[in-house]
Amino acid sequence: MMVGPGSHRRSILLGIGLCFVLVMFLAFGFGYYAVTPKDRTGQPRIFLVRNGASLKEVAAELQDKGLISNKYLFILWGRILGYSKQIKAGEYQISASMTPVRILATFAKGTILTHMVTVPEGYTMAQIAHLLSEKGIVQEKDFLRVCRDPKIISKYGIEGATLEGYLYPDSYQFSRGLSPEKVVDVMVHRFWQMVTPYIDRAKEQGLSVKQMVTLASIVEKETGLAKERPLIASVFLNRLKRKMKLESDPTVIYGLPDFNGNLTRKDLAKKTPYNTYVIRGLPPGPIANPGIDSIRAVLYPANTTYLYFVSKNDGSHYFSSTLKEHNRAVLLYQKHRPKRHQNRS
Repeated sequence: MMVGPGSHRRSILLGIGLCFVLVMFLAFGFGYYAVTPKDRTGQPRIFLVRNGASLKEVAAELQDKGLISNKYLFILWGRILGYSKQIKAGEYQISASMTPVRILATFAKGTILTHMVTVPEGYTMAQIAHLLSEKGIVQEKDFLRVCRDPKIISKYGIEGATLEGYLYPDSYQFSRGLSPEKVVDVMVHRFWQMVTPYIDRAKEQGLSVKQMVTLASIVEKETGLAKERPLIASVFLNRLKRKMKLESDPTVIYGLPDFNGNLTRKDLAKKTPYNTYVIRGLPPGPIANPGIDSIRAVLYPANTTYLYFVSKNDGSHYFSSTLKEHNRAVLLYQKHRPKRHQNRS
């Protein structure tokens, strides 16, 4: 039987109509997915986007954790919206009650959760690494690797083998999932922000930034009393002018890789680059990360003739200008303590 032109035309129109309906159905389903949460009763959960994670990896983990229903549609929407390369690493509060589009926007905006991390003044690079690791911010070994990377150190215009001394002690808001490079960058930039206003003063004192920070780190470790810092600084500066050894216990300790908490006469005699009972002048670099008060103490020291100080066993020190006076103070304040070589004696 012959099929007329009209029947053929109707078949074509029917086919087109069916295709149109199918496309509309798919478009509706695709759009419906974007604005429909997987579970309207879902509770907020912590979700970590790891540093360097791709949209594909994030989508797969979201689906595995029951936060989205279809990772493929999620990826497709991410690409359509231009979010595929904008997802920021960090810790997020995500819920299955959020639409896929909203989750994508949250990742792209970087609306991350942050955690307060307070780095105490006088912490060493190793102590900071351990603290950050305990808080879950970065891995200890990764942080130390960055702090010892010559290219990174050079990038900040810092002279030395590590970033010890230049990781400014302060309170920071860090997100888990940040790269160690980013964490270091925040801390070093904070250092320069705090120190830059004092660089001219350092030059007036004849100190380079490295010398200033090194001496400030020793002052930081020698006393916890703010009022004593300018006095402690004056002692070390006076000794440097006279070309006397600094004889600082904290520098010795810093140079001992396996220090057990008990500083012995043998330790004080051991030749290391940081043993200021053996070497003259400053050690090769900072022994901790000093706060701004210790830096100011070095730049604006007390005007004294002091060359010695000894602990009074109450957190403060007795200062002396002569060895004779110092030895009397040692007998007075240290007679009930185990015998040991006294600083600056």
